Amino acid sequence: MIDNYTKTPRPLRHVDVDYLINHTKCEKCQDKPCLESCPIDAIYIDDGRVKINNTCFGCVLCRNACPYDAISLDVKMDPPIKEEVPNINIKLCKACGACVQACKNASIHIKNDGKNPPHSEIDKDTCVRCGYCFRVCPTDAIKYGQLLPKTVKGGKAIVVNQDKCIGCMTCTRVCPSTGAINVGRTNRLPYINPGYCARCEECMHSCPSTAIRYSSRKKAYKMYSEIKSFDIVSSIVDNDIKRLSLDLISLNQALKKVADSLALEFNSQNFENFIEYKVNDLMEKELGVVLGSSIQINRFDKLFGSYLMDRNIEVYKNKCIACGDCYNVCPVDAIELDGPNPIVINDNCIYCGKCLEQCQFDAIGAYDDYFYSKDMDLYYARSYLYKQRKGDFSLSSTKCQACAICVRNCPTEALTLNDDKVDFDENKCIYCRNCEEICPIDAIRIINFR
Repeated sequence: MIDNYTKTPRPLRHVDVDYLINHTKCEKCQDKPCLESCPIDAIYIDDGRVKINNTCFGCVLCRNACPYDAISLDVKMDPPIKEEVPNINIKLCKACGACVQACKNASIHIKNDGKNPPHSEIDKDTCVRCGYCFRVCPTDAIKYGQLLPKTVKGGKAIVVNQDKCIGCMTCTRVCPSTGAINVGRTNRLPYINPGYCARCEECMHSCPSTAIRYSSRKKAYKMYSEIKSFDIVSSIVDNDIKRLSLDLISLNQALKKVADSLALEFNSQNFENFIEYKVNDLMEKELGVVLGSSIQINRFDKLFGSYLMDRNIEVYKNKCIACGDCYNVCPVDAIELDGPNPIVINDNCIYCGKCLEQCQFDAIGAYDDYFYSKDMDLYYARSYLYKQRKGDFSLSSTKCQACAICVRNCPTEALTLNDDKVDFDENKCIYCRNCEEICPIDAIRIINFR
Protein backbone atom coordinates (compact mmCIF):
# COMPACT_ATOMS: atom_id res chain seq x y z
CA MET A 1 0.00 0.00 0.00
CA ILE A 2 1.38 3.44 -0.90
CA ASP A 3 0.48 6.72 0.74
CA ASN A 4 -0.90 8.94 -2.04
CA TYR A 5 0.64 12.02 -0.48
CA THR A 6 4.19 10.87 0.28
CA LYS A 7 4.46 8.00 -2.24
CA THR A 8 6.20 6.08 0.54
CA PRO A 9 5.53 2.31 0.71
CA ARG A 10 4.24 0.83 3.93
CA PRO A 11 7.29 -0.08 6.05
CA LEU A 12 7.11 -3.86 6.50
CA ARG A 13 10.50 -4.01 8.17
CA HIS A 14 13.16 -1.58 9.28
CA VAL A 15 15.55 -0.34 6.60
CA ASP A 16 18.75 1.63 7.20
CA VAL A 17 20.15 3.42 4.15
CA ASP A 18 23.51 5.14 4.39
CA TYR A 19 24.40 7.17 1.34
CA LEU A 20 27.35 9.15 0.09
CA ILE A 21 27.23 11.49 -2.92
CA ASN A 22 30.41 12.64 -4.63
CA HIS A 23 29.37 16.18 -5.45
CA THR A 24 32.46 16.79 -7.57
CA LYS A 25 31.26 14.10 -9.96
CA CYS A 26 27.61 15.06 -9.52
CA GLU A 27 28.23 18.65 -10.68
CA LYS A 28 29.31 17.34 -14.10
CA CYS A 29 25.83 15.92 -14.71
CA GLN A 30 23.29 18.25 -16.27
CA ASP A 31 20.32 15.90 -16.76
CA LYS A 32 20.21 14.38 -13.24
CA PRO A 33 18.55 11.06 -14.28
CA CYS A 34 18.68 9.94 -10.63
CA LEU A 35 15.78 12.26 -9.83
CA GLU A 36 13.52 10.66 -12.42
CA SER A 37 14.53 7.13 -11.44
CA CYS A 38 13.32 7.29 -7.83
CA PRO A 39 9.81 5.76 -7.55
CA ILE A 40 9.00 7.54 -4.28
CA ASP A 41 10.68 10.93 -4.82
CA ALA A 42 13.17 10.28 -2.02
CA ILE A 43 16.01 11.92 -3.95
CA TYR A 44 15.87 15.68 -4.43
CA ILE A 45 17.94 18.84 -4.96
CA ASP A 46 18.53 21.15 -2.02
CA ASP A 47 20.67 24.27 -2.31
CA GLY A 48 22.00 23.06 -5.66
CA ARG A 49 23.07 19.66 -4.36
CA VAL A 50 21.50 16.22 -4.71
CA LYS A 51 20.33 14.71 -1.41
CA ILE A 52 18.39 11.63 -0.33
CA ASN A 53 15.44 11.74 2.07
CA ASN A 54 15.02 9.35 5.01
CA THR A 55 12.00 7.84 3.22
CA CYS A 56 14.46 5.98 0.92
CA PHE A 57 13.98 2.22 1.16
CA GLY A 58 17.17 1.26 -0.68
CA CYS A 59 16.02 0.16 -4.13
CA VAL A 60 19.37 1.49 -5.62
CA LEU A 61 17.67 2.70 -8.82
CA CYS A 62 19.21 6.17 -8.40
CA ARG A 63 22.67 4.64 -8.07
CA ASN A 64 22.14 2.59 -11.22
CA ALA A 65 20.87 5.62 -13.14
CA CYS A 66 23.82 7.86 -12.24
CA PRO A 67 26.09 8.17 -15.31
CA TYR A 68 29.06 9.35 -13.22
CA ASP A 69 28.95 6.71 -10.46
CA ALA A 70 28.58 9.52 -7.93
CA ILE A 71 26.07 7.79 -5.61
CA SER A 72 27.09 5.15 -3.07
CA LEU A 73 24.42 3.30 -1.07
CA ASP A 74 24.79 0.94 1.87
CA VAL A 75 21.41 -0.72 2.52
CA LYS A 76 20.80 -2.75 5.68
CA MET A 77 17.41 -4.41 6.08
CA ASP A 78 15.99 -6.34 8.99
CA PRO A 79 15.11 -9.96 8.19
CA PRO A 80 11.74 -10.36 6.40
CA ILE A 81 8.63 -10.71 8.52
CA LYS A 82 7.76 -14.40 8.57
CA GLU A 83 4.92 -16.47 9.88
CA GLU A 84 5.45 -18.64 12.88
CA VAL A 85 6.04 -22.30 12.10
CA PRO A 86 2.62 -24.01 11.72
CA ASN A 87 1.34 -25.96 14.68
CA ILE A 88 0.11 -29.54 14.16
CA ASN A 89 -2.63 -30.93 16.40
CA ILE A 90 -1.51 -34.56 16.73
CA LYS A 91 -5.00 -35.58 17.90
CA LEU A 92 -6.53 -34.41 14.61
CA CYS A 93 -3.64 -35.50 12.38
CA LYS A 94 -4.31 -38.81 10.57
CA ALA A 95 -0.73 -39.16 9.21
CA CYS A 96 -2.18 -39.21 5.69
CA GLY A 97 0.97 -37.66 4.22
CA ALA A 98 -0.83 -34.91 2.28
CA CYS A 99 1.27 -32.22 3.94
CA VAL A 100 4.48 -34.22 3.39
CA GLN A 101 3.82 -34.40 -0.34
CA ALA A 102 2.81 -30.73 -0.55
CA CYS A 103 5.88 -29.36 1.22
CA LYS A 104 8.18 -27.87 -1.42
CA ASN A 105 11.13 -27.78 0.97
CA ALA A 106 10.91 -31.32 2.34
CA SER A 107 10.48 -29.92 5.85
CA ILE A 108 7.68 -32.29 6.97
CA HIS A 109 7.94 -35.95 7.85
CA ILE A 110 5.77 -38.57 9.60
CA LYS A 111 6.82 -39.28 13.18
CA ASN A 112 5.97 -42.45 15.13
CA ASP A 113 7.62 -42.42 18.55
CA GLY A 114 5.36 -45.01 20.22
CA LYS A 115 4.10 -42.48 22.74
CA ASN A 116 1.65 -40.72 20.46
CA PRO A 117 -0.30 -41.85 17.40
CA PRO A 118 1.65 -41.40 14.10
CA HIS A 119 1.54 -37.72 13.09
CA SER A 120 3.24 -35.14 10.93
CA GLU A 121 6.14 -33.11 12.31
CA ILE A 122 7.68 -29.93 10.90
CA ASP A 123 11.40 -29.11 10.88
CA LYS A 124 11.50 -25.55 12.21
CA ASP A 125 14.97 -24.86 10.77
CA THR A 126 14.05 -25.55 7.14
CA CYS A 127 10.37 -24.52 7.07
CA VAL A 128 9.81 -21.41 4.94
CA ARG A 129 6.29 -20.73 6.27
CA CYS A 130 4.68 -20.92 2.85
CA GLY A 131 1.37 -22.31 4.13
CA TYR A 132 1.03 -25.24 1.71
CA CYS A 133 0.64 -27.78 4.48
CA PHE A 134 -2.19 -25.72 5.97
CA ARG A 135 -4.02 -25.60 2.66
CA VAL A 136 -3.88 -29.32 1.87
CA CYS A 137 -4.59 -30.76 5.31
CA PRO A 138 -7.96 -32.61 5.06
CA THR A 139 -8.58 -32.65 8.82
CA ASP A 140 -7.67 -29.03 9.71
CA ALA A 141 -4.96 -30.40 12.00
CA ILE A 142 -2.56 -27.63 10.97
CA LYS A 143 -3.03 -24.16 12.41
CA TYR A 144 -1.24 -21.41 10.53
CA GLY A 145 -1.40 -17.77 9.61
CA GLN A 146 -1.26 -14.51 11.46
CA LEU A 147 -0.24 -12.70 8.27
CA LEU A 148 -1.80 -15.04 5.73
CA PRO A 149 -4.85 -13.39 4.10
CA LYS A 150 -8.28 -14.97 4.16
CA THR A 151 -8.29 -15.33 0.39
CA VAL A 152 -5.55 -17.95 0.56
CA LYS A 153 -8.00 -20.79 -0.06
CA GLY A 154 -9.66 -19.01 -2.96
CA GLY A 155 -8.93 -19.16 -6.66
CA LYS A 156 -6.76 -16.05 -6.86
CA ALA A 157 -3.01 -15.76 -7.37
CA ILE A 158 -0.48 -12.95 -7.13
CA VAL A 159 1.31 -11.80 -10.29
CA VAL A 160 3.85 -9.13 -11.25
CA ASN A 161 2.78 -6.70 -13.96
CA GLN A 162 6.13 -6.43 -15.72
CA ASP A 163 5.01 -3.39 -17.71
CA LYS A 164 4.73 -1.43 -14.46
CA CYS A 165 7.62 -3.12 -12.62
CA ILE A 166 10.61 -0.79 -12.10
CA GLY A 167 13.05 -3.58 -11.27
CA CYS A 168 13.87 -2.43 -7.72
CA MET A 169 13.80 -6.08 -6.48
CA THR A 170 12.19 -5.11 -3.18
CA CYS A 171 9.72 -7.99 -3.59
CA THR A 172 12.55 -10.53 -3.78
CA ARG A 173 13.92 -9.28 -0.47
CA VAL A 174 10.67 -9.43 1.51
CA CYS A 175 9.26 -12.71 0.19
CA PRO A 176 9.28 -15.37 2.94
CA SER A 177 8.69 -18.32 0.58
CA THR A 178 11.80 -19.78 -1.07
CA GLY A 179 11.40 -20.06 -4.84
CA ALA A 180 8.21 -18.00 -5.06
CA ILE A 181 9.80 -14.99 -6.79
CA ASN A 182 12.30 -15.51 -9.57
CA VAL A 183 14.15 -13.02 -11.78
CA GLY A 184 13.98 -13.35 -15.58
CA ARG A 185 17.21 -14.07 -17.42
CA THR A 186 16.55 -11.62 -20.24
CA ASN A 187 14.57 -8.64 -18.92
CA ARG A 188 15.94 -8.96 -15.34
CA LEU A 189 12.47 -8.40 -13.86
CA PRO A 190 10.87 -10.49 -11.11
CA TYR A 191 8.04 -12.96 -11.75
CA ILE A 192 6.07 -15.17 -9.38
CA ASN A 193 5.74 -18.95 -9.38
CA PRO A 194 2.10 -19.52 -8.29
CA GLY A 195 2.97 -23.02 -7.12
CA TYR A 196 5.31 -21.67 -4.43
CA CYS A 197 3.62 -18.37 -3.57
CA ALA A 198 2.02 -18.36 -0.09
CA ARG A 199 -0.02 -15.25 -0.91
CA CYS A 200 1.14 -13.48 2.23
CA GLU A 201 0.92 -10.19 0.27
CA GLU A 202 4.25 -8.87 1.61
CA CYS A 203 5.54 -8.27 -1.92
CA MET A 204 2.29 -6.53 -2.82
CA HIS A 205 2.48 -4.15 0.13
CA SER A 206 6.16 -3.33 -0.39
CA CYS A 207 6.02 -2.72 -4.16
CA PRO A 208 6.61 1.01 -4.75
CA SER A 209 5.12 0.97 -8.25
CA THR A 210 1.97 -1.04 -7.43
CA ALA A 211 3.02 -3.59 -10.06
CA ILE A 212 2.01 -6.60 -7.94
CA ARG A 213 -1.65 -7.55 -7.80
CA TYR A 214 -4.12 -10.43 -7.64
CA SER A 215 -5.16 -12.26 -10.78
CA SER A 216 -6.90 -15.49 -11.67
CA ARG A 217 -4.84 -18.64 -11.15
CA LYS A 218 -5.30 -19.53 -14.81
CA LYS A 219 -3.74 -16.26 -15.97
CA ALA A 220 -1.03 -16.48 -13.31
CA TYR A 221 0.06 -19.96 -14.38
CA LYS A 222 -0.07 -18.95 -18.06
CA MET A 223 2.13 -15.92 -17.38
CA TYR A 224 4.57 -17.98 -15.30
CA SER A 225 4.72 -20.70 -17.96
CA GLU A 226 5.46 -18.21 -20.74
CA ILE A 227 8.25 -16.45 -18.81
CA LYS A 228 9.75 -19.72 -17.56
CA SER A 229 9.71 -21.21 -21.07
CA PHE A 230 11.43 -18.11 -22.42
CA ASP A 231 14.06 -18.40 -19.67
CA ILE A 232 14.69 -22.05 -20.57
CA VAL A 233 15.13 -21.16 -24.24
CA SER A 234 17.41 -18.29 -23.24
CA SER A 235 19.51 -20.66 -21.13
CA ILE A 236 19.88 -23.06 -24.07
CA VAL A 237 20.87 -20.20 -26.38
CA ASP A 238 23.41 -18.95 -23.81
CA ASN A 239 25.01 -22.40 -23.66
CA ASP A 240 25.17 -22.56 -27.46
CA ILE A 241 26.68 -19.07 -27.61
CA LYS A 242 29.25 -20.08 -25.00
CA ARG A 243 30.33 -23.08 -27.07
CA LEU A 244 30.37 -20.93 -30.21
CA SER A 245 32.47 -18.30 -28.43
CA LEU A 246 35.03 -20.91 -27.40
CA ASP A 247 35.20 -22.12 -31.00
CA LEU A 248 35.67 -18.56 -32.24
CA ILE A 249 38.42 -17.99 -29.66
CA SER A 250 40.18 -21.12 -30.93
CA LEU A 251 39.82 -19.92 -34.52
CA ASN A 252 41.16 -16.47 -33.62
CA GLN A 253 44.16 -18.03 -31.85
CA ALA A 254 44.98 -20.04 -34.96
CA LEU A 255 44.60 -16.99 -37.21
CA LYS A 256 46.83 -14.90 -34.95
CA LYS A 257 49.63 -17.47 -34.93
CA VAL A 258 49.57 -17.77 -38.72
CA ALA A 259 49.45 -13.97 -39.08
CA ASP A 260 52.37 -13.41 -36.69
CA SER A 261 54.62 -15.86 -38.51
CA LEU A 262 53.82 -14.54 -41.99
CA ALA A 263 54.01 -10.88 -40.96
CA LEU A 264 57.65 -11.41 -39.97
CA GLU A 265 58.32 -13.02 -43.34
CA PHE A 266 56.64 -10.16 -45.19
CA ASN A 267 58.68 -7.62 -43.22
CA SER A 268 61.95 -9.17 -44.40
CA GLN A 269 61.02 -8.83 -48.08
CA ASN A 270 60.53 -5.83 -50.33
CA PHE A 271 57.17 -5.49 -52.02
CA GLU A 272 55.74 -2.34 -53.48
CA ASN A 273 52.03 -3.09 -53.83
CA PHE A 274 50.51 -6.41 -52.82
CA ILE A 275 51.60 -9.81 -51.56
CA GLU A 276 49.54 -12.89 -50.67
CA TYR A 277 50.26 -16.38 -49.38
CA LYS A 278 47.97 -19.40 -49.38
CA VAL A 279 47.69 -20.66 -45.78
CA ASN A 280 45.52 -23.78 -46.05
CA ASP A 281 48.19 -26.08 -44.65
CA LEU A 282 49.25 -23.68 -41.90
CA MET A 283 45.67 -23.11 -40.75
CA GLU A 284 44.89 -26.82 -40.73
CA LYS A 285 47.95 -27.42 -38.57
CA GLU A 286 47.21 -24.59 -36.11
CA LEU A 287 43.53 -25.52 -35.77
CA GLY A 288 44.59 -29.05 -34.98
CA VAL A 289 46.82 -27.68 -32.20
CA VAL A 290 44.29 -25.31 -30.56
CA LEU A 291 41.38 -27.75 -30.87
CA GLY A 292 43.47 -30.64 -29.62
CA SER A 293 42.57 -32.96 -32.45
CA SER A 294 43.65 -34.04 -35.89
CA ILE A 295 41.39 -32.38 -38.45
CA GLN A 296 41.23 -32.25 -42.21
CA ILE A 297 39.83 -29.23 -44.01
CA ASN A 298 38.87 -29.46 -47.66
CA ARG A 299 37.66 -25.91 -48.26
CA PHE A 300 37.95 -22.49 -46.63
CA ASP A 301 35.56 -20.47 -48.76
CA LYS A 302 32.82 -20.44 -46.08
CA LEU A 303 35.13 -19.38 -43.25
CA PHE A 304 34.82 -15.64 -43.92
CA GLY A 305 34.98 -13.21 -46.81
CA SER A 306 37.66 -10.94 -45.31
CA TYR A 307 39.20 -10.67 -41.85
CA LEU A 308 41.31 -7.63 -40.93
CA MET A 309 44.26 -8.57 -38.71
CA ASP A 310 46.48 -5.51 -38.51
CA ARG A 311 47.00 -1.98 -39.85
CA ASN A 312 50.35 -0.20 -39.80
CA ILE A 313 51.68 3.22 -40.72
CA GLU A 314 55.19 4.65 -40.43
CA VAL A 315 57.13 7.80 -41.25
CA TYR A 316 60.37 7.63 -43.27
CA LYS A 317 62.32 10.25 -41.36
CA ASN A 318 65.03 10.63 -44.00
CA LYS A 319 62.36 11.76 -46.50
CA CYS A 320 60.04 13.90 -44.33
CA ILE A 321 60.67 17.68 -44.47
CA ALA A 322 57.82 18.59 -42.09
CA CYS A 323 55.99 20.56 -44.77
CA GLY A 324 52.67 20.14 -42.95
CA ASP A 325 50.55 19.00 -45.92
CA CYS A 326 49.64 15.75 -44.15
CA TYR A 327 48.92 17.62 -40.92
CA ASN A 328 46.32 19.77 -42.69
CA VAL A 329 44.30 16.83 -44.09
CA CYS A 330 44.32 14.42 -41.11
CA PRO A 331 40.64 13.98 -40.08
CA VAL A 332 41.42 12.95 -36.48
CA ASP A 333 44.38 15.22 -35.60
CA ALA A 334 46.69 12.23 -35.21
CA ILE A 335 49.74 14.01 -36.66
CA GLU A 336 52.10 16.15 -34.60
CA LEU A 337 54.05 18.81 -36.48
CA ASP A 338 57.22 20.21 -34.93
CA GLY A 339 59.38 21.34 -37.83
CA PRO A 340 62.06 20.95 -38.90
CA ASN A 341 61.76 17.58 -37.12
CA PRO A 342 59.89 14.82 -38.98
CA ILE A 343 56.21 14.46 -38.21
CA VAL A 344 54.95 12.05 -35.52
CA ILE A 345 51.82 9.93 -36.07
CA ASN A 346 50.01 9.14 -32.80
CA ASP A 347 48.05 6.05 -31.78
CA ASN A 348 44.68 7.62 -32.59
CA CYS A 349 45.48 7.33 -36.32
CA ILE A 350 42.68 5.61 -38.25
CA TYR A 351 44.84 4.62 -41.25
CA CYS A 352 42.58 6.32 -43.80
CA GLY A 353 45.43 7.06 -46.25
CA LYS A 354 44.67 10.76 -46.72
CA CYS A 355 48.14 11.72 -45.50
CA LEU A 356 49.80 9.29 -47.95
CA GLU A 357 47.93 10.79 -50.88
CA GLN A 358 48.84 14.32 -49.80
CA CYS A 359 52.56 13.67 -49.15
CA GLN A 360 54.70 14.78 -52.12
CA PHE A 361 57.89 13.07 -50.90
CA ASP A 362 56.67 9.49 -50.24
CA ALA A 363 57.66 9.98 -46.62
CA ILE A 364 54.76 7.93 -45.22
CA GLY A 365 54.14 4.22 -45.70
CA ALA A 366 51.11 2.18 -44.69
CA TYR A 367 49.73 -1.31 -45.20
CA ASP A 368 46.92 -3.67 -44.11
CA ASP A 369 47.44 -7.31 -43.17
CA TYR A 370 44.33 -9.47 -43.55
CA PHE A 371 42.94 -12.91 -44.36
CA TYR A 372 40.50 -13.50 -47.18
CA SER A 373 38.83 -16.50 -48.80
CA LYS A 374 39.06 -17.10 -52.55
CA ASP A 375 37.58 -20.12 -54.33
CA MET A 376 38.18 -22.92 -51.80
CA ASP A 377 41.39 -21.51 -50.32
CA LEU A 378 42.41 -19.16 -47.53
CA TYR A 379 45.01 -16.44 -48.13
CA TYR A 380 46.99 -14.11 -45.89
CA ALA A 381 47.74 -10.86 -47.69
CA ARG A 382 49.44 -7.53 -47.25
CA SER A 383 48.13 -4.56 -49.20
CA TYR A 384 50.22 -1.38 -49.38
CA LEU A 385 48.57 2.04 -49.47
CA TYR A 386 49.71 4.97 -51.56
CA LYS A 387 46.59 7.09 -51.49
CA GLN A 388 43.29 7.41 -49.66
CA ARG A 389 41.57 4.06 -49.45
CA LYS A 390 38.45 3.40 -51.55
CA GLY A 391 36.21 0.36 -51.28
CA ASP A 392 32.72 -1.03 -50.89
CA PHE A 393 30.94 -0.68 -47.55
CA SER A 394 28.75 -3.60 -46.45
CA LEU A 395 26.59 -3.81 -43.31
CA SER A 396 24.83 -7.06 -42.37
CA SER A 397 21.30 -6.21 -41.21
CA THR A 398 20.94 -9.65 -39.61
CA LYS A 399 24.11 -9.30 -37.51
CA CYS A 400 23.91 -5.61 -36.61
CA GLN A 401 22.47 -4.98 -33.11
CA ALA A 402 22.36 -1.17 -33.47
CA CYS A 403 24.81 -0.78 -30.57
CA ALA A 404 26.10 2.42 -32.25
CA ILE A 405 29.77 1.77 -31.42
CA CYS A 406 30.62 2.36 -35.05
CA VAL A 407 28.51 5.53 -35.10
CA ARG A 408 30.26 7.02 -32.07
CA ASN A 409 33.72 6.24 -33.45
CA CYS A 410 33.25 7.27 -37.09
CA PRO A 411 35.67 10.20 -37.66
CA THR A 412 33.66 11.71 -40.49
CA GLU A 413 30.10 11.05 -39.23
CA ALA A 414 29.44 8.82 -42.22
CA LEU A 415 27.43 6.48 -39.97
CA THR A 416 24.28 7.53 -38.13
CA LEU A 417 21.74 5.66 -36.01
CA ASN A 418 18.12 6.22 -37.00
CA ASP A 419 15.20 4.18 -35.62
CA ASP A 420 17.54 1.39 -34.37
CA LYS A 421 19.17 1.15 -37.79
CA VAL A 422 22.65 2.23 -38.87
CA ASP A 423 22.60 4.37 -42.03
CA PHE A 424 25.65 4.89 -44.27
CA ASP A 425 26.53 8.12 -46.11
CA GLU A 426 28.87 7.25 -49.00
CA ASN A 427 29.78 10.90 -49.61
CA LYS A 428 31.26 11.29 -46.11
CA CYS A 429 33.02 7.92 -45.80
CA ILE A 430 36.83 7.83 -46.14
CA TYR A 431 36.97 4.00 -45.92
CA CYS A 432 39.39 4.03 -43.00
CA ARG A 433 38.08 0.62 -41.84
CA ASN A 434 37.81 1.92 -38.28
CA CYS A 435 34.19 0.75 -38.04
CA GLU A 436 35.14 -2.67 -39.41
CA GLU A 437 37.87 -3.10 -36.82
CA ILE A 438 35.82 -2.10 -33.76
CA CYS A 439 32.49 -3.81 -34.64
CA PRO A 440 32.08 -6.41 -31.86
CA ILE A 441 30.03 -8.83 -34.01
CA ASP A 442 31.74 -8.43 -37.40
CA ALA A 443 28.67 -6.93 -39.02
CA ILE A 444 30.69 -4.46 -41.12
CA ARG A 445 32.88 -5.31 -44.10
CA ILE A 446 34.83 -2.97 -46.39
CA ILE A 447 36.09 -4.86 -49.44
CA ASN A 448 37.12 -4.46 -53.10
CA PHE A 449 39.75 -1.81 -52.42
CA ARG A 450 40.77 0.36 -55.33
